[in-house]
Amino acid sequence: MQVNTLILGAGAAGLMCAAHAGPGALVIDHARAPGEKIRISGGGRCNFTNLHCDPSAFLGANPHFPKSALARYTQWDFIDLVDRHRIAWHEKTLGQLFCDDSARQIVRMLMDEATGAGADLWLETSLADLSHDGSRFTATLDRQGKRQRIEARNLVVATGGKSIPKMGATGMAYDIARQFGHAVTETRPALVPFTFSDTPFKPLAGTAVPVRATAGAGSFDEAALFTHRGLSGPAILQISSYWHEGDEIVLNLDPGGQLFDTLRTERQSQGRRNLTTVLGQHLPARLVDFLAPTLGLSGNLADQSDARLAEIVGALGDWHLKPTATEGYRTAEVTLGGVATDRLDSRSMMSRDMPGLYFIGEAVDVTGWLGGYNFQWAWSSGVAAGRAIAAG
Repeated sequence: MQVNTLILGAGAAGLMCAAHAGPGALVIDHARAPGEKIRISGGGRCNFTNLHCDPSAFLGANPHFPKSALARYTQWDFIDLVDRHRIAWHEKTLGQLFCDDSARQIVRMLMDEATGAGADLWLETSLADLSHDGSRFTATLDRQGKRQRIEARNLVVATGGKSIPKMGATGMAYDIARQFGHAVTETRPALVPFTFSDTPFKPLAGTAVPVRATAGAGSFDEAALFTHRGLSGPAILQISSYWHEGDEIVLNLDPGGQLFDTLRTERQSQGRRNLTTVLGQHLPARLVDFLAPTLGLSGNLADQSDARLAEIVGALGDWHLKPTATEGYRTAEVTLGGVATDRLDSRSMMSRDMPGLYFIGEAVDVTGWLGGYNFQWAWSSGVAAGRAIAAG
């Protein structure tokens, strides 16, 4: 069987590419249903893009690489598509957009777009072998217990990264890249909780607090969540992309920088109250109790001098912690690293060394922040490849 374009992966990037690649596209996926990661994302409502999407929110060996695709298919373009399909949505926080109803609406929209463009979809189909004879790709597929040979002029690799292996995620994209001479940058779990070997935060499990979390060059003002195993929450997931094993992270429990002045003022009106009780009005009481022995929190607020208050607030604003590891690909939302971009065309996502070979979405060494950025990269890179194929 011959097709114009074989797309490996019926996820966000693969379906978006199929919607723009023109007739003769075949999308295959090992799963029983398309867009499974879309379906479970955002608590089932899919954080499908971010109003503030900008290249500065993406990590990779070449920070300039995603600029072209993101500029030519923006968050506003995807919002327009969502609106045309009459999918109601809302902004939750920090520009994050979610479906009012269900993530399944986004999957249906993508399927309608892809099939409307003439694409076919084969589910429960896996790749058994792949080769290139100098002009066309030949793929041997396992479909419903039978082998089928497909020849394609174009091959689009949209199989994602290693995150959430229980859903079938593998390193297939990296194997294909290496097969055809492309380098793969080091991969590791990203947007993932931290773990600590001595599980120090068990007494705080379930406690959330606004923080400024910092790791390496990454610093984010959002919530941190203490867990039985360590730390999670939006701020922690964000900095995990900037963290390397052995590094410390820093939590600022006074991200607004107002606590010292507030305590000085309250010393006049609440001076007879215990220091920990007053601090418990500004931080979770369980967290204050947890930190009290380390910070030497004792006595009434009136007993604390300005210098002592400054010392306490300074410590709360500069809490150094050293995670043992992360929870790994099991819970990571994305994979950091991937197919190196140095031999990919940033406008088309096509290999510079193998005409007709494209890499899109999470498979590529482009990783966005938490909050809809990675979906936008999937849409933008998928459109870039699809349009290039259709134009070729």
